[in-house]
Amino acid sequence: MKEIKAFIFDLDGVITDTAEYHYLAWKELSNKLEVPFDREFNENLKGVSRMDSLEKILTKGNISGKFKEEEKIIIAEEKNEIYKELIKNITPKDLLPGIENLLKGLKGKDIKIALASASKNAMTVINGLKVYEYFDFIADAAICKNNKPAPDIFLMAAEGLGINPEECIGVEDAEAGIEAINSAKMFSVGVGDTKRMKNANMIFHSTKELNIDTIVKEFNNI
Repeated sequence: MKEIKAFIFDLDGVITDTAEYHYLAWKELSNKLEVPFDREFNENLKGVSRMDSLEKILTKGNISGKFKEEEKIIIAEEKNEIYKELIKNITPKDLLPGIENLLKGLKGKDIKIALASASKNAMTVINGLKVYEYFDFIADAAICKNNKPAPDIFLMAAEGLGINPEECIGVEDAEAGIEAINSAKMFSVGVGDTKRMKNANMIFHSTKELNIDTIVKEFNNI
């Protein structure tokens, strides 16, 4: 029988709610570009890389062809600078409910922990949250060839841990992330509403509901 040997977490919306900071940064940038931007559209950017997110915004405003590739890189970096200013004051108080206890519980069971975030600022956030010590491996989005929904970042995390993907649990709050976990042949745990997480192997409505024993039981039933 397969055994769970690792949990691989997304960052935004799972460990902490930096999604709000991303939203504010993209909204400020979109206002400058004169592209309508609201929280509903922002849902399409969750779990998506910076450049791919920008492309979605430019396409929405029918202005994608207006910019050369090097100009798009500059625009995306402007968004990143706005975001980095917003996350400077992140502290352990910004951890989502139940997450630190979950990380402690995994450590107590000798289950490995990795981070698989599309954010290139993941290390800054993890350090600000004071949870770096819990992670055995943090996948580097900067060198990941293909972004979510491709499985690359989760496979990178599993490889970094030295663990077979089929022995890993992936935890996500975005549809693209769930697709990435499933493509990596991992057991997928979705955090959020049932409709968006419908393709996950298991769904929790919030992080405070995440429970190791419940997940292990469901994993063993598959």
